[in-house]
Amino acid sequence: MNRRYLALPVTALLAAVAGLAFQRVFGLGPVLPVAAVAAAVPTALSAALSGPRRAGAWPLWISLVLTVAAWFATVTATVLRPALSGGTLPAALREGLLGSWKSILTTLLPAPARPELLVLAHVLVWLAAFASAELALRTGLRAAPGLPPLAVFGVALLLGVDGPGSTLPLAAGTVVLLAVLVLLRAGQGWRPLALGLPVAAALGTLAWLAAPLVPVSAEPYNPREQVQAPPPQRRDSVSPLDRVGGWLLSPDQTMFTARGGNAGEWRLVALDRFDGVTWTSTARFAPTGRSVPEDGTVVERRDLDQTITVGDLPGVWLPAADRPRQIDGVTVVVDPASGVAAADRPLRRGQAYRVRSRVPRWNADDLAAASPATDPEARAATGLPWGPGATREPVQVAEFRRFAERATEGAASPFQQAARLAMHLRRYARYSVTAPPGHGYRQLDYFLGEGRAGTPEHFATAYAVLARTLGLPTRVKVGFRGGVPADGGVRVRSGDVMVWPEVKFEEIGWVPFNPTPEQAGKTRKNDAVASGETRKLEEAQKNAASAKRGNGPGATNQVPPPAPKRTAADEPLPWWAYASAAGGLLVAGYVLAVLAVPALRRRRRRSGTPAQRVAGAWHQALDHLADVGLTTARTLTAHEVAGFGARHLGEAARRHLQPLADLVNRARFGAGEPDPRAADRAWEHSDEVGRLVTAKAGRARRLGRRLHPRSLRRGAP
Repeated sequence: MNRRYLALPVTALLAAVAGLAFQRVFGLGPVLPVAAVAAAVPTALSAALSGPRRAGAWPLWISLVLTVAAWFATVTATVLRPALSGGTLPAALREGLLGSWKSILTTLLPAPARPELLVLAHVLVWLAAFASAELALRTGLRAAPGLPPLAVFGVALLLGVDGPGSTLPLAAGTVVLLAVLVLLRAGQGWRPLALGLPVAAALGTLAWLAAPLVPVSAEPYNPREQVQAPPPQRRDSVSPLDRVGGWLLSPDQTMFTARGGNAGEWRLVALDRFDGVTWTSTARFAPTGRSVPEDGTVVERRDLDQTITVGDLPGVWLPAADRPRQIDGVTVVVDPASGVAAADRPLRRGQAYRVRSRVPRWNADDLAAASPATDPEARAATGLPWGPGATREPVQVAEFRRFAERATEGAASPFQQAARLAMHLRRYARYSVTAPPGHGYRQLDYFLGEGRAGTPEHFATAYAVLARTLGLPTRVKVGFRGGVPADGGVRVRSGDVMVWPEVKFEEIGWVPFNPTPEQAGKTRKNDAVASGETRKLEEAQKNAASAKRGNGPGATNQVPPPAPKRTAADEPLPWWAYASAAGGLLVAGYVLAVLAVPALRRRRRRSGTPAQRVAGAWHQALDHLADVGLTTARTLTAHEVAGFGARHLGEAARRHLQPLADLVNRARFGAGEPDPRAADRAWEHSDEVGRLVTAKAGRARRLGRRLHPRSLRRGAP
């Protein structure tokens, strides 16, 4: 019973480690207290209830009822305490126990540490700790108490796919704890435990170090692909694109202030679907704790931290520099594809949040050699609809195509084509805040044909449509550019609103272009806060647009190849990686050898003539007896060996060793050849001796002796 109690701290640690695996779902901070409480309390409760068992009291069903009551009291006092103030405890319990798994699978990780979501981790760890403790106290199965925590660990792995962090250290710790649990419950004394703990720790450390170096080509199973996300919904009754004209007519409203690093541009929303009348978004928003996933491009980026304080900005869209990576201070939903973030409720004046963005560092050579993207998102961004109710392509589309072809004539690359189109529009029309709003086919036809004056709304949407006629994937981005320095930051006004078209290129992603000419009377002081990355991109586009095709001075006939990119795969592995791999291979090879050699030796001993098989059975019995201290078999007669076995294994061993010794003596010194039945009987006796030795010495001790190098030299035949 004492040994069973010694296993309880190990089972509690196993349950706690399984709970910590939820750190990829919620982060380590929220999970740590949940895992500690849910692992410790049921273990202590099981230990207390098992005390009077020697008197026959406290059956399992009583423990089960009491642990359910204790769980309800504990989860109410700890995890669900914030829900009590709102009077939503039943709803929180119902959502946590029934619907939290689906909420987690449809949320960008790390998920917000809301009580109704943390309930799932709490109840799973609690049940694992309770089941593990009861198995350790009520059964003699050595490894069975480790199975419930392993099941919870598997659930955490599934829910945490695509989450931040790594569960590799926790997996290595689980392996070590399982080995300790088995050794504790083996009942072989402290010596195997003292020898086994360092070996288990060494193997766990080796697995931790070597696992990142193991090449894995298969993608992990992602249960999120099997769960249908919530349908897209309109987040704001008025699109920011429709507000542009009104903002420009009242240019002095303070939209927000930004403090922190230099950005110069802030994005509100990206619109990628055009129906011939208006631009909308196909974004599928998902809740997130605070993180936004990467976009998968290979563009070099820099981190930019800013604190945004909302002014008169309406709606729910959160301004952020380029693609945000982390947003703190407001509950957000995010479109993983575009990185656009929105608040869960309309913004209010004075509201502040912190956003960490990843701003691209554009490379002119990479841009010049880029080709248009061909992924499904890009293919959808090249289509032009015929318009509501139309049965054939509108006449304007053909006119737009001819306009775009003339504007980009002679372009040597897709990037140059895109840059020339932007430059042409900047020179073709003038900036006017009084131009009538609208961006459908009719308005664009008037803008390009007769009006030739417009706001950023007209220039950007015209560019997006014209570029699509050339096969370039485009979308429209609404945001702000410029602002004026104020109070250690930047004050962004309604007159700083800007609309950009973006073109998607392979591996680079969405690249913004600026087809809008400078506003009359606007000085460069207004754009003084523009970032170096923005200026570098504009310079690359200007150079590409002005480059000529031919053989004259300044001409270019060929797109320069992209500069090679060094990836992690190109970096040489450090020496310790090779040393670890070599050490792992040596250890694995040795273990395979010491496990395979006895099996091969036994197979060889069972083959041959009946006399050889009898001799093989005898040598197999001597190997068994070596595990209980027989080291002088060569100087003893067969019957003396049988006497040794009887002294160490009891009379049951004599009943098998004595007839085996007689069979060996007759095979060695008898006149005739033993028959095959005698060889079969010899092996039956030898196998029984092996079972008796295992019962006496234990499997752990026998395995330890087998791992010793001298096991490779045992026995002759």
